[in-house]
Amino acid sequence: MKNIISQEWLKNNISKEDLIILDTRAELNDPSYGFNEYNKGHIKGAQFVSMEEVMTGELREHGGRHPLPNMDEFIENMKSLGIEDNSTVVIYDDGELAMAGRLWWILKYSGKNKVYVLEGGIKSWVENDLELTTEIPKVKKSNSLTLNLAPSMEVDMDYVKKVITDKDIAIIDSRAYERYIGKIETIDKVAGHIPSALNYPWTNLVEDGIKPKEELEEYFKPLKDYKEVIVHCGSGITGTVNLMFMEEIGLKPKFYVGGYSDWISYEDNEIVEGDK
Repeated sequence: MKNIISQEWLKNNISKEDLIILDTRAELNDPSYGFNEYNKGHIKGAQFVSMEEVMTGELREHGGRHPLPNMDEFIENMKSLGIEDNSTVVIYDDGELAMAGRLWWILKYSGKNKVYVLEGGIKSWVENDLELTTEIPKVKKSNSLTLNLAPSMEVDMDYVKKVITDKDIAIIDSRAYERYIGKIETIDKVAGHIPSALNYPWTNLVEDGIKPKEELEEYFKPLKDYKEVIVHCGSGITGTVNLMFMEEIGLKPKFYVGGYSDWISYEDNEIVEGDK
């Protein structure tokens, strides 16, 4: 796969000079979880990257619960991790791929190409009896990481609002089905979904291990009839799993990063409940 690397690959290449390993473990209801787990043990050479402090920008009235960070500041943070233009970056989380996927997408959006997510995350690493350490790596700050934004990778609320009636554009809601239909909503203040959005829960792609390419082709086959695919989730994290696997089969989806939490921050935006 072009976006995901295996445990075996990382084990065999862990000492490569141009390799940067990043630990993105996080729990959205426990800001200290990721760093605490990192300190208990992490993959050798890995550096911790905070969801809230590095991958999330300043919260405002609009923009969702996890807006993009200031990209100039983000690049400086990545430089402090030693990332250069020619670095190979491998990102891992607990294994669900969503937290790692968030950083993967932001790095791709910033113009970095050699960025991968570790299949199975640290959970599989431990299950495979591979080494963990508590040693914090000493890294020299990079001075050669270029910011080269790819604005075509994302869309904003205004764009989504404009195309919700366009039959040639698919809007993909990555949240759980119960949240999509408005039956359960434990995070956002309003239940339901964006009009015309189709539900492709991100968990379908990882709950029984990563689907082989043939199954991904079949799963996403209906989306190949559209001229454009826009993916969103609640706040720009779990939707990256859909993005990652759509790219594996040749789709070129765009990301509505603010997602449902941004959509409902505009009082005049329509919200739909039920499976329609």
